[in-house]
Amino acid sequence: MPELEQIRCQRSQILMDADSSLDHVYFPDSGVVSVLAVYADGSIIEMATIGREGCTSVQAILGAKRSSVRLLVQIPGGAAKMSRAAFTRAMGSMPSFRTLMYAYVQAFLEQVLVSVACNGAHSLKERLARWLLMMRDRGDDDALQITQTLLAEMLGVQRPTITNAARELERAGLIVRGRRQVTILDRQGLVQASCECYQLVRARIAFHLPKTYA
Repeated sequence: MPELEQIRCQRSQILMDADSSLDHVYFPDSGVVSVLAVYADGSIIEMATIGREGCTSVQAILGAKRSSVRLLVQIPGGAAKMSRAAFTRAMGSMPSFRTLMYAYVQAFLEQVLVSVACNGAHSLKERLARWLLMMRDRGDDDALQITQTLLAEMLGVQRPTITNAARELERAGLIVRGRRQVTILDRQGLVQASCECYQLVRARIAFHLPKTYA
């Protein structure tokens, strides 16, 4: 506990950039952080999301000292911040903490693998429904403070394409779109509109980390 600093993460804040020194590990207790791949032309795409079930900088668990990804705050909230040095000491001196972190690595990697498969196998409408549900699971509000531009970037498509997919969900009465906001009206309906990957990720997190939100 003495090694943890409680901080507030702001929307669109970059906690860590690609190819930067991996100096800290963040444990969100509210809000959501996106793990982004950054390409040479500046474009980005989301590989995974992190909420109160886990922590950032999975590479630190494996001993890395530099980040290969960008960590972007999607939904603001609180987090506990810990230096990598303190994190490494805790991994070495606390077997229960080390076991928990290794379990999280497995859950995180399975989320990434499912996301990769999902991007190639399922429709944008299904992927959008899954993404909205995963955001909602990490928070406490049906109103998600996100823009369609952000949704397009995260899902790796053009804005008009994401607009069409969101319009389909809205016409079905599952969500309503506002300025810089998407509100979930029917969570169960959104689950049915989503692909099976949503439930699969929840099941894997629940298996590895049974005391989390899942």
